[in-house]
Amino acid sequence: MSDSVRYVEKLWPAWWIWLSGVIIGGSFSTIFFPIGVTYGIIALVIGMAVCAAALVAITPRIEVTDHWLKVGRAQVEREYLGHVVAHRGGAAREQLGPGFDARSYQCIRGWINPVITAEITDARDSTPYWLFSSRHPEKVLEALDSREPVQTSGVSISED
Repeated sequence: MSDSVRYVEKLWPAWWIWLSGVIIGGSFSTIFFPIGVTYGIIALVIGMAVCAAALVAITPRIEVTDHWLKVGRAQVEREYLGHVVAHRGGAAREQLGPGFDARSYQCIRGWINPVITAEITDARDSTPYWLFSSRHPEKVLEALDSREPVQTSGVSISED
């Protein structure tokens, strides 16, 4: 029984986060420059490399296979997915604000506007739905065989 991959996306940080990481990493070198320029340059390179490695390490991945939806560290069998809807603009703000349920599993990145809500139908799971960011929500919906159009006005998953 094969489990082929239908879709993969990494939620890479925005350019300004990379820039901030490089600046913060480089700022550690200011401690070592008074000791010696060589030590300062070594600290500069190591600090920037550590910050870049940390950003890569914390970047979550979305993966849709024939049998699983994996978002970040969590995974759920697709048979336990109910209604799956993508949201942009006002609808995304609704999901992240007034329509937000604190019991949901979230993998949100503030620099990525579109979000997806995936209802969890497993009676043993107290999580009502997953809420996660995606730069390409249409592709995620297609991989999950959802025929729902991307919502652009404030609609909560509980209203559907």
